Amino acid sequence: MIGLINVQFAVKDGVVYVLEVNPRGSRTIPFVSKAIGVPLASVAARCMVGETLADIGFTTEIVPPYHSVKEAVFPFSKFREFDPLLGPEMRSTGEVMGIASTFARAFAKAQLAADNALPLSGAIFITVNDGDKPTVIPIARRFHEMGFTLYSTEGTSRYLEQHGIPATAVRKVHEGRPHGVDLMLNGDVQLLINTPLGKHAQYDDYVLRQTAISKRISYTTTMSAASAACDAILSLRAQPPTVRSLQEWHRLLRGER
Repeated sequence: MIGLINVQFAVKDGVVYVLEVNPRGSRTIPFVSKAIGVPLASVAARCMVGETLADIGFTTEIVPPYHSVKEAVFPFSKFREFDPLLGPEMRSTGEVMGIASTFARAFAKAQLAADNALPLSGAIFITVNDGDKPTVIPIARRFHEMGFTLYSTEGTSRYLEQHGIPATAVRKVHEGRPHGVDLMLNGDVQLLINTPLGKHAQYDDYVLRQTAISKRISYTTTMSAASAACDAILSLRAQPPTVRSLQEWHRLLRGER
């Protein structure tokens, strides 16, 4: 085949599965085109009508001197009945792009553009499943060292305390008030880190995520995103985000000033 294909993968227990392969361009194509300054759809079309990559002059990998982060935009704020916990189905209604000299700053810009702006101070509510507790320790420790107040449900709080990280225990929703939702409704939480176990998460987790969306509180549902958010906040504290046009980034890519 000559041209573009869209491949969807799934990875489980270290095994890569191919879900489907379609002879078309995905939404990633315009993103990568903007990131490297090459119109990939045009290049593919020219190849399909007989030209070679050598004819077009596109035979060398382009590695930009900056980072580009793509973030999906979801309609959860308008359709509150949907749980923002992600799965394999397509839910995004668009995408945004953050470009910066470092990954952390690019991630921060992407979150801002996706209406999930990260806080520079305040309090973080952490509630993670047992499998993620070892992973959350270095993340929670960094947030504590950055001066954030940590709240968590009893199980997570106990685990954090055992590892020398102070966290105030808060009741789960079904255990009575005050609970985590109350903290968010009162404006006492600026970031939610919540990783439930499995597709059929408990009601408590669902209500926490729905409240975060309704109160426009930044949230993450994976440990990788929580770690990236920590890096991004540190970067934003060091220097506020700046704006460059895409054309300026491409001039930097070409080595122009």
